[in-house]
Amino acid sequence: MMTEHTVKAFDEDITRLRGLIAEMGGLAEVAVQNAMDALVKGDDTLAQQIIKGDKKIDALESEVDKLAVRVIALRAPMADDLREVIAALKIAGVVERIGDYSKAIAKASREIADRRRFEPLTLLPAMGELAAEMVHDVLTAYGARDPVLAREVIAADRKVDNFYNSIFRNLVSHMVENPSTISTAAQLLFVARNIERIGDHATNVAEMVHFAATGTYPADDDS
Repeated sequence: MMTEHTVKAFDEDITRLRGLIAEMGGLAEVAVQNAMDALVKGDDTLAQQIIKGDKKIDALESEVDKLAVRVIALRAPMADDLREVIAALKIAGVVERIGDYSKAIAKASREIADRRRFEPLTLLPAMGELAAEMVHDVLTAYGARDPVLAREVIAADRKVDNFYNSIFRNLVSHMVENPSTISTAAQLLFVARNIERIGDHATNVAEMVHFAATGTYPADDDS
């Protein structure tokens, strides 16, 4: 009975960890999408909501940290179970960073006064949508323990990088050809860089999901 009780308690803790990660991820995904809306529309009210909402993501990360440490200390998980707990701990930290990048985009959107038709203002939403999809898909992969979907997320990061390189060249051209656009172009470049980092972090989560599911990292499988 004691063993059954211990196993049940561990399963409940793991379920709780997964739920917290899912909640964090959902908030982070919405934050990315809303940050892009705030940028394109110049919606300072929405931007402020994103900035305030980041505290909820931070609080959830703290809850994951405490629960993971408790599970390790009290349950002494081994092998697959330990990988699961360690992955949750690491993923929570990465998702928290995605929230931070969304908050940074929201702050930058409030500083952009000149919203003339920069080409990057048409490219950035598509780049942001792709990054948000990566966040969504990697959380789906985490919930389903799906290493195949995790690898698809990793592959998608190249598209985000291509977006960033295109936007970077475009913005540099704007700044060289019309110095009056430097302030706005610099803010947009900052936004593009933050989106690119969101893609990188989604990739990091995908690698950890792959590890939790298979015991190997994707690069190990490719070698």
